[in-house]
Amino acid sequence: MNNQPPDPLASDKIPVRTLLGLGPHDANAETVRRYQLAPLRGRGRHRLWIDLGMALIAGLTMALHLPWTLIGAWLLGALVFGLWSQRAITAMRMRAASLSPTEEYRLCNRHAFYTALLWATPFWLPGFSPPLDHVLSMWTIALLLMLTLAMLAHSLPSACILFIAPVSLSGAAALLRAGAPQLAAVALIAGLVLCNFCIRFALTHVRIRRAEEAVQEKSETVSLLLREYEETSADWLWQTDSARRLIHVSPRLAHALGAPTEGLEGTPLLQALSGDAWEAGNFPKTLHDLAERMKRRESFSNLTVPVTIGGKPRWWELSASPRLDDKGKFLGFRGVGSDVTEKHATAQQIAHMARFDNLTGLPNRLNLNENLARALADAQASKSRCALLMIDLDRFKAVNDTLGHPMGDKLLAQVAARLKGLMDSGMTCGRLGGDEFAVVMPNVPAAAVAEELAKRIIATISRPYVVDNHQLFVGASIGFAIGPQDGSTVETLTRNADLALYKSKDKGGNLVAAYVASLHAQAEERRVMEQELRGALERGEFELHYQPVVTADDGTLNGFEALLRWRSQKLGNVSPGRFIPLAEDARLIAPIGEWVLRTACHEAMRWPSNLKVAINVSAEQLTDPNFASVVVSALAQSGLPPQRLEIEVTESVFLRDGGGAAQLLDQLIGLGIRLSLDDFGTGYSSLGYLRKTQFSTIKVDRSFVVGAARGSIESIAIIRAVVALADSLGMSTTAEGAETEVEVDTIRALGCSNIQGYYYGRPMPAADVLTLFRPPEAMGIAAA
Repeated sequence: MNNQPPDPLASDKIPVRTLLGLGPHDANAETVRRYQLAPLRGRGRHRLWIDLGMALIAGLTMALHLPWTLIGAWLLGALVFGLWSQRAITAMRMRAASLSPTEEYRLCNRHAFYTALLWATPFWLPGFSPPLDHVLSMWTIALLLMLTLAMLAHSLPSACILFIAPVSLSGAAALLRAGAPQLAAVALIAGLVLCNFCIRFALTHVRIRRAEEAVQEKSETVSLLLREYEETSADWLWQTDSARRLIHVSPRLAHALGAPTEGLEGTPLLQALSGDAWEAGNFPKTLHDLAERMKRRESFSNLTVPVTIGGKPRWWELSASPRLDDKGKFLGFRGVGSDVTEKHATAQQIAHMARFDNLTGLPNRLNLNENLARALADAQASKSRCALLMIDLDRFKAVNDTLGHPMGDKLLAQVAARLKGLMDSGMTCGRLGGDEFAVVMPNVPAAAVAEELAKRIIATISRPYVVDNHQLFVGASIGFAIGPQDGSTVETLTRNADLALYKSKDKGGNLVAAYVASLHAQAEERRVMEQELRGALERGEFELHYQPVVTADDGTLNGFEALLRWRSQKLGNVSPGRFIPLAEDARLIAPIGEWVLRTACHEAMRWPSNLKVAINVSAEQLTDPNFASVVVSALAQSGLPPQRLEIEVTESVFLRDGGGAAQLLDQLIGLGIRLSLDDFGTGYSSLGYLRKTQFSTIKVDRSFVVGAARGSIESIAIIRAVVALADSLGMSTTAEGAETEVEVDTIRALGCSNIQGYYYGRPMPAADVLTLFRPPEAMGIAAA
């Protein structure tokens, strides 16, 4: 148990008893005494001259009423006492090393009281009933002396009170004897006010002294930390003068720049960073930005700039603030820097991954959409045309099914290489996903030009391929639309080109089809499916299947992903890939999604409490302003804790609206619901959303899992980068589509948190999920 007395300096509330010397005489009190006595040192001579000067003034004033012998005796006493007091205090200061602050404090109090006795006497020199004019003149002088003492020795309130109180009482008593009781009361009040003034000023003084010492201690600590940081950290400190030249160059900074410390002193910072480019003046934009900020004397933080060290490019991250002296004069900059070359390379790789297809190196959907938007804008501005070609490989599925996905991936890479070889200047070809490609053609003179390119693409793609000693044949179906006549927006033109592609495939494939308004076949199919879809919920045709998600380390089950299935009475089993996009287009996804949410929450309550349920949510659902209330209602009715619900979204939800989806997701996160980012890096840019939205999980697409398992350096690097990115943001990672033991082992080795795939279980009905939790005895009884 700690029996130490409380520290009066631990807070702003310093006890008055401690200031007046009435508290315990411990180490804390000694510190307070030291604060109080510090301003008085060196002022003894001033105090002597003030006392003697005031005594002389008092003597001259009393000369009008009293005999000189009496006045002279008092003046002689004042002179002797002043000299004795000054000598005693001086002698005490000379042996200060052996004198504690408390002893010095008590000596000051005693001499203050002696001085008070000296100045209480003049009121009574005329007798026991002094005249009022004499008392008033003496009170005026005494009050002036009390005010002077209060200003000079306010840090020592006990000494001030020991002087002010006796003199005030003596003056008040003299005024009362002189027949002025009101003035006597005023004298007493003045004494009380001055005493209170001294106490308050002493409190302020001690607080200020304490703050000054704390600042000094912090400054010393910061200096020690900076020295330790410079000696042990991988970063370095740098400093410039007002002309932006390096000064106080540390050995670590010199080592980073590859130059001796002496040679860098006085070198302009930009010259040290730019290397050979300094002479040519050909600086990168970020170095220009750095120069402008330093010119404007602005602080900057985490500014990434390219530097040249020994002729080799590097990337540094710099932060700095301007240095000013006490008068506000600019002295230069002081900051910290670090080499982030590897980090920058990783960020560039992830950014490239977000905009380019990992397998083929072609632009991905986002990149293609941006190019198409520019082509449409240029066509509308110049009254010309552009074209979008949608390409789907024929017979590619057979290659995947018979020879496996690795063979299919190699075939896709060769197809992509042939496509790139057909592109003229200004054209963009990219991969949309799977075996779908697209080409953006700006400034198309006529539809025949797009059709001619499409025929050349089919002819080129249809030539045989040799992959791992296998000769393979695939074809291509192409549909195209001309903008802006077939669509003035990216979405419209893409949809119409897609309709034309369906027309080409419906005719047997390996054909080119142009978009026309009368594409009835696809419309009729969609109409029938939509009609059936509208009544599917009421007819109870939907069912949820659940696929296990396990921890990568030990395979422990930690949840399921809910997957929607539709068994139509008229159409049979319909693939989610067909009816979910239709449900979104037909605005049916909201009621279907609500049913999925409520059903999954209800069934998850029958599982062990440590298992989560993940539900896919589309962009259309997140545009519904009532979606958050639906989630809250589903949780409330089922009793499922929010922490057991995980919402899965893709980047497309952010691309379709102007920020509403992000706000809605933030509301869900605020409820405690987990958020997962699905299909990372397969079609859209994810970096901005990872930074702005607090995802709990990133799902790694199966294509990367397969690539890593077969030893693809790119896939391995990407998964590592994703895992590192997730770890740095406090997120977990789930690898999808793990089907083999090799894939599972690879995922574990690369550091993924969770695994999902056929290796651990196919999607299963809710009843089959419950059998996983039954004890063996119960299962045996049920079987009997």
